[in-house]
Amino acid sequence: MNNKTLTEGAPWKGILSFMIPVFLGLLLQQLYNTVDTIIVGNFAGEAPLAAVGACGVRTMAFLALANGFSAGACILIAQFFGAGRDEDMRRQASSSLLVMIAMGVLATAVGIIISRFALEYVLATPDSLLPMADAYFKIYAAGLIFQFGYNIVAAILRGIGDSKATLYFLLVASVINVVLDIIFVYSMNMGVVGAAVATDIAQAVSCIVGVIYMMKKYPLFRWKLNEFTFEWQLARQTLKTGFPMALQQFIVSFGFVFIQRAVNSYGEAMTASFSVAGKVETYMTLPASALMTTQGIYTGQNIGAGRTDRVMIGAKQTALISEIISVCILTIIFIFAKPIVTAFGLGPEAVGYCSAHVRFVAVCLPLFASYFPLLGLFQGANNALFSTFVATGALTVRVATTYLFQGIPGVGYHMIWWNTLFGWGLGCVVAWTHFLRGRWKRK
Repeated sequence: MNNKTLTEGAPWKGILSFMIPVFLGLLLQQLYNTVDTIIVGNFAGEAPLAAVGACGVRTMAFLALANGFSAGACILIAQFFGAGRDEDMRRQASSSLLVMIAMGVLATAVGIIISRFALEYVLATPDSLLPMADAYFKIYAAGLIFQFGYNIVAAILRGIGDSKATLYFLLVASVINVVLDIIFVYSMNMGVVGAAVATDIAQAVSCIVGVIYMMKKYPLFRWKLNEFTFEWQLARQTLKTGFPMALQQFIVSFGFVFIQRAVNSYGEAMTASFSVAGKVETYMTLPASALMTTQGIYTGQNIGAGRTDRVMIGAKQTALISEIISVCILTIIFIFAKPIVTAFGLGPEAVGYCSAHVRFVAVCLPLFASYFPLLGLFQGANNALFSTFVATGALTVRVATTYLFQGIPGVGYHMIWWNTLFGWGLGCVVAWTHFLRGRWKRK
């Protein structure tokens, strides 16, 4: 291994250098769904756009499982890498890879089976959108095995300090996704089905390219078929470490089921608006999410190397970087909100809802940017359950305030986005209190 670790040099330089490729990778990954939304909205119409949006909560749920458990493997590999334990790292990677592939197969089967039931009875999707939403998600679910496969390969590479490679995989896949979306949705008029097929193909490409790169670039991970090892103890450690992270993301996804139900009660225009606003919000939070991932790997490597003195310094510098970026995003979104949401092909009523939504979220963004990277530190320090506690608490408050206050005269549908202030405010207070008290060090 000749990758530069995060245990040397000025913490902020290493963190920023590592974070940029992670951020760009997340950005490209998010482009998959965004391109679907823009092309479907502009070339298929607002109803198909709302149908794709109605599936957003469930796509988030499966992505949460893929991201969470692969992040657990990433932390373990980062700790072995920081400690220079290459053979243990190879065994851990092999066991984690096999576990994630098995989970991907299971997720594909479950996603297809529960599709219609979840849309109709859990999310209360309007009847007019059910056939399109069901068709979209069943095809999307068929590609979940590639999503899980890509995520574990990306986790292994990030754990050893290679955050740039995944960016290149996703760049290729994103171009393919855009081209296929235009062909299937615009040229062939396949609607939501074409968008789902394009996404599956793009995910398959990113997974296959990732596996080829990993095995060619790093001899340590160049397994032959009979060299894959599955050790239950190591697999269990991956599941144990990743479970709080997967649970955290899954709870957030599941919590949005309740918000989605509230959204759906206001009609198709609000459903379409919420779909677009959710995507814009995801883009706004991507830098903090990338810094959370980076902070987890930074903490894991430094703990593995016995450099706990660098963890506190890195956390504070990460928070400052996150805040600076959030203020820049806030300014851009607040000024250009309407042109941004109009690009998705929304109708006039939905544009009004969506513009107000994203502007309010932008104002609250510094709260999120302040505490979210700290969750990565807790994960890297084997204190991931507290990270889950913070995320769960923030989401619970968002859901509760939505239902408690939307009946108040003059509030109504505004709580669909006003809930952000309450949730992120709580997360900020709890995370920083835990960090400053230093109890996470005991883990």
